[in-house]
Amino acid sequence: MPFLVDPAIPAGSLAVAGHPALPVGDDALLRPWLLTDAAAVREAFSDPEIQRWHMRRADSVAEAEGWIAAWQGEWEAGAGAHWALVEAGSDALLGRLALKRFELQGGTAELAYWMVPLARGRGLCTRAVAVVTRWAMDEWGFHRIELEHATANRASCRVAQKAGFEAEGIRRSVWLQADGRHDAHLHARVRPGS
Repeated sequence: MPFLVDPAIPAGSLAVAGHPALPVGDDALLRPWLLTDAAAVREAFSDPEIQRWHMRRADSVAEAEGWIAAWQGEWEAGAGAHWALVEAGSDALLGRLALKRFELQGGTAELAYWMVPLARGRGLCTRAVAVVTRWAMDEWGFHRIELEHATANRASCRVAQKAGFEAEGIRRSVWLQADGRHDAHLHARVRPGS
């Protein structure tokens, strides 16, 4: 059935363009994931804070390779964009940023992130969120980007607020995690001038 309006982002256009690397200042880079990052992903998911706020764990490097292959596949399918946040120069893994659940007709997506312990508390995640959001809105025409986090995850809330994502409400009992059900804050950013 045809739509009454043209899509905000034409289907297939992202994959044709190629998955970009995005600088985050002079000290970090968002780059596409490589299968060789799997050991670092496995290590990151052994961190208690990442386990506390995520619903998955990586039990092996092979499992982490499977995740990375799926993240790469989302770009090719036009369904998401996943980046490794790495230190400029050394390429050491600092975190993950992902735009997922693309809805190209309306131009919406969901943002997710995590940081390894040594990269926390430096404002790096906030800067990376701002870079990805600018790229999505300015380069591709995404209209709205949402992010959610457990209401008890104060660090994630600070990142959202500092990156200009307005709080829109609470989704009650939406996440089932290892310690039980959690409410989630919903934040969103809408492209200026729309």
